[in-house]
Amino acid sequence: MNELSLQTGRKLQPLGFGFMRLPVFDENDRSTVDVEKVKEMVDLYMSQGFGYFDTAHRYNDEASEPVLKKALVDRYKREDYWLTDKITLNYIKKPEDQEPFFRSQLEICGVDYFDLYLIHNVGKAYYEAFEKLGTFEFVEEMRKQGYAKHTGFSFHGTADVLEEVLSKHPDTEFVQLQINYLDWEDHAIQSRKCYETARRYGCKVLVMEPVKGGTLVNLPEEARTLLKNANPSASLASWAIRFAAGLDGVCVVLSGMSTPEQVQDNTSYMKEFRSLSEKEKNIA
Repeated sequence: MNELSLQTGRKLQPLGFGFMRLPVFDENDRSTVDVEKVKEMVDLYMSQGFGYFDTAHRYNDEASEPVLKKALVDRYKREDYWLTDKITLNYIKKPEDQEPFFRSQLEICGVDYFDLYLIHNVGKAYYEAFEKLGTFEFVEEMRKQGYAKHTGFSFHGTADVLEEVLSKHPDTEFVQLQINYLDWEDHAIQSRKCYETARRYGCKVLVMEPVKGGTLVNLPEEARTLLKNANPSASLASWAIRFAAGLDGVCVVLSGMSTPEQVQDNTSYMKEFRSLSEKEKNIA
C-alpha cells in the first residue's frame, strides 16, 4: 500500500479516523456529541502513532467539524495530523457559494489549510451539477493557493461513471471509494471495478465503509464461526479493514469509530499492519 507522510516526514499509519459516527448522548439527535469521550478516543488514536482525520460539514448533524476543533485542533500541533474535509452539494447552489463555504469550514475547524480537500459524493446523481458549478476547478484553485495541499473526490457510483469523471479529470490525485470484501464483486456498488478504474488512472485510493457501516461485524453465525475458527484472536472488524488496507495503492482506510474500545481494537492490528494472507482472503 502507498504511504502518506506529514510535512515533518513522519509516516502516517494506514488507519484513518472517520469523524462521522461519533458517540452521542441522544441517538435521536446526532449533534449531541460526547466531546470528552471523543477527546479520549483522539488521544488513544494519536498515542498509537496514527494521525489522519476525515470530516465533512454534514457529519453528525453538522457537529463533526466543531467537535474536531475541540478534540483535535485545539489540543495538538497542526503538523502532527492530516485533516481531510469536503465540499458538499447540499450547501452549494451557485458557483459563488463555494468559496464562502470553504472559508467557513476552515474557520469552524480552526485551521489555515486542509491537507486533503475532496468533492463530496461524486456519482451519477451529482457529477453533472459539480461540473456546472465548476467545483473541480474551484478545488484546484484552492490547492494552487495553498489552502488545500491535496485534492480529489469521494465517489459513490458505478465504474463507468468513475471512468467518465476521471477521463475528464485525469490529474485527480485521490479518489475515496467504498471498498469492503462484501461489496468487492457487488453488481451495484462495484468495489473492485471502481478500484481498478482509479488505479488505472494512477489515483491514490482512500477507503470508506470498509466494515460496511457495521454490517461486517454483525455477521450471520456461520460466517462468524468461520472467521473465528480461522483466527480466534482476530476481531471481525480486523478482517474487513485488513482486506481493504492490503490493496495496492490504498493510502488510508477510514473507520468511523464510535467508542474507545473500537479505537483500541483497530489500532492494535493496524499499528504494525499485515495484509491478509492468500488463505485468509479465500476465507473472507
